[in-house]
Amino acid sequence: IMKVKDAEILMVPGYTNSGPAHWQSRWQAKLSTARRVEQAEWSKPVREDWSANVATAVNEAEKPVVIVAHSLGIPAVINAIPDFRSFVAGAFLVAPPDVANADIRPKHLMTFGPYPRDPLPFPSITVASRNDPYCAFEVAEDIAAAWGSLFIDAGEAGHINADSGYGPWPEGSMAFAQFISRLRP
Repeated sequence: IMKVKDAEILMVPGYTNSGPAHWQSRWQAKLSTARRVEQAEWSKPVREDWSANVATAVNEAEKPVVIVAHSLGIPAVINAIPDFRSFVAGAFLVAPPDVANADIRPKHLMTFGPYPRDPLPFPSITVASRNDPYCAFEVAEDIAAAWGSLFIDAGEAGHINADSGYGPWPEGSMAFAQFISRLRP
């Protein structure tokens, strides 16, 4: 059984970063081994830069890594996988944006797509909402299946962020705790 103290928890926020009220920031404050992947340009995301920063953070880890990514942080992680040199025990992926949808705004989010569809080389959970403005539920379900990711239906949860009422997110905390307990150290 893996415990939080056995892992480095890497928080990978999305577009414009996760503010203090966001569940990611709250989890980071509570989890002793958590740190955030910082991006130079939170509001002008560049795919190569974001993915390189994720890979660097993973490769600097001294313990097994558990990734917690939200929104645009997800394609940043998926695109960085070929550059991972350290052990990633698992990834908890929340509210993947549809980076292949030409109607999505801001437009530059599409530069992060399309997603690679190869099975992920580590266990993962993908959590998606039925009314996420950045991704149709079926698209999230399809990509999670391609990745071999356990899929969790969050119901009508918007973009699963502070703006849609997910500052405190007890269901997410419980799902994450169960996920981590099943990973191998």
